[in-house]
Amino acid sequence: MRALICGVNGQDGAYLAEHLLAMGHEVIGSSRDATTARFENLARLGLAGRVARVSMALNDFRSVLHTLRQVRPDAIYNLAGQTSVGLSFEQPVETMDSITGGTLNLLEAIRFENPAIRFYNAGSSECFGDCTDAPATEASPFRPTSPYAVAKASAFWLVQNYRQAYGLFACTGILFNHESPLRPERFVTRKIVRAAARIARGEVQTLELGNIAIARDWGWAPDYVRAMHRMLEAAVADDYIVATGRTETLEYFIARVFAEFDLDWRAHVQTSPELLRPTDFAVARADPRKARERLGWRPEADVDTVIARLCAAERAG
Repeated sequence: MRALICGVNGQDGAYLAEHLLAMGHEVIGSSRDATTARFENLARLGLAGRVARVSMALNDFRSVLHTLRQVRPDAIYNLAGQTSVGLSFEQPVETMDSITGGTLNLLEAIRFENPAIRFYNAGSSECFGDCTDAPATEASPFRPTSPYAVAKASAFWLVQNYRQAYGLFACTGILFNHESPLRPERFVTRKIVRAAARIARGEVQTLELGNIAIARDWGWAPDYVRAMHRMLEAAVADDYIVATGRTETLEYFIARVFAEFDLDWRAHVQTSPELLRPTDFAVARADPRKARERLGWRPEADVDTVIARLCAAERAG
């Protein structure tokens, strides 16, 4: 099996490459300019010499089509595009172009070049918006509250339409929050862990955050890439929620992280209205039953294990 991973140097791309290589697959990773990209996450996982690299601009259909003809993949994992909800408010056009436009270009290239290619699209729990009343299922309506969520919702419907209209093996994994040491610090979980470590070392005294009352379902990224692979190994293409089924507040996450460093978070964490998003939702809750029953997938780590692993990795440097 030859797999092309778009966005191979991101958190999920690097862990997916590691998983697929362990399964005996040939892995090719794409970047806008593979000749200058540093691929730091692949290097951190010891995969730098094991993943072939190609240049591909997802917002350029000719570039996508050329890459498919050059690589001739059996499977494509689309993990590329703008990944920050917060940044999407500052760059909505780039967000829509890279996520929705990139997904459309891949689907069209598959349709023209080789409809037998199996296609995975990275969806997002952000599409559901607030889930205070009930956990989200694959049948729950989308209520996006950010340009990022709007783009992901649009890409989801594109994938479903190409599956139904053209018979492509195309599916979307609707992933809830998932973390690892490969996360950049612009993500709040990594920001919290790194700040707690710095406070424990006496380098800083405070951490400023936005709304800490929000609640999310946090999982472990290496668990979630296994679900991606199982979706493309299934007999029938479909869309799946990938989550732990457990939701906790950001305040809970903060308290557990600071406790890992023997700190009382209340003495160091401040909230700032300047860090609030223009729009946000209170609660993300998920029912991952479909992935468990049809794919046989279960997460190995819950939020407490995730926190312990993140803190251990931060202490180890």
